Amino acid sequence: MFGSDIGIDLGTSSVLIYIKGQGIVLKEPSVVAIDRHTNEVIAVGEKAKKMIGKAPSSINVVRPLREGVISDYNVTEIMLKYFIKKVIGKTSRRPRIAVCVPSEVTEVEKKAVKDATKDAGAREVFVIEEPIAAAIGSGIDITRACGSMIVDIGGGTTDIAVISLGGSVVKTSLKIAGDNFDEAIIRHIRKKYNVLIGEKSAEEIKINVGTVYEKSILVNMDVRGRNLVTGLPNTINVTSEEIYQALKEPSTMIIEAIHKVLEQTPPELASDVYERGIVMTGGGALIHGLDKAIKESTGINAVLAEDALSCVALGTGKYIEYNNKFERNSNSFLDKIIKLFKWR
Repeated sequence: MFGSDIGIDLGTSSVLIYIKGQGIVLKEPSVVAIDRHTNEVIAVGEKAKKMIGKAPSSINVVRPLREGVISDYNVTEIMLKYFIKKVIGKTSRRPRIAVCVPSEVTEVEKKAVKDATKDAGAREVFVIEEPIAAAIGSGIDITRACGSMIVDIGGGTTDIAVISLGGSVVKTSLKIAGDNFDEAIIRHIRKKYNVLIGEKSAEEIKINVGTVYEKSILVNMDVRGRNLVTGLPNTINVTSEEIYQALKEPSTMIIEAIHKVLEQTPPELASDVYERGIVMTGGGALIHGLDKAIKESTGINAVLAEDALSCVALGTGKYIEYNNKFERNSNSFLDKIIKLFKWR
């Protein structure tokens, strides 16, 4: 029987859905393809992503979230309805849904996420900040009076927070993340080779030869694009060294933001972070060498969380599980999880 509690990681690049008792049941790109003439939805998720850069002018391929927030409310609602229906099937019971947002979104942006989720079919919506969800999903006991630092790098935003006693003591959110790595690669290829490549090719380069720390052994790969002079298809060979140079600016901005959060962290919590290390989550954290670059800059060990891609969705799902165990009039989420760990 379907459990009525759902956790959603509503990301700029992808949507992950967690169902109580089942774990992660959906992981699809945040992309929708719409017919420009009829406004009919043609495809959602993976099928729509395959159309990026290949669709005719009659089809509009949309990414309804940009930099961690909703940029197209109606399309976001359509996408959420599709994914929710896909995971719960036909049921008359509307689910309770917890959904995450970047740590420094405005109240207007938070309300847009809440309203879109409710309009998509939720009977009740809970909003949780991404660093908190990422910490829970990575297995950190956030109820302790102990500092834990989370760096969550998604597609559109990077959220950095020092967490203690169930809340963020110091936090920041910057609109530099995985998508910016892709854009930096596209700009580099265009500037150096006069060749234009698409988002998919840039992502493949990032995964295969991308690095933010100099590799001792160079790796390379061929990539195809369109020559901007001749207009013809062209194949070039790119190396990890040049991609390192291309990614230096966005990676440096993330590391500088980590520095700023550490500078604002109370001494006792900073000591905890130094001892426990920095936990990295999110798809952007998978880029080669980021852990080494952070350690070299801060002197603190950086560790990639187990199943880094799913941490936020797992944490969001756990949030609603905790919420379901206790009375709804409890004072705070912290009260609930403290009770949960005492109960255990």
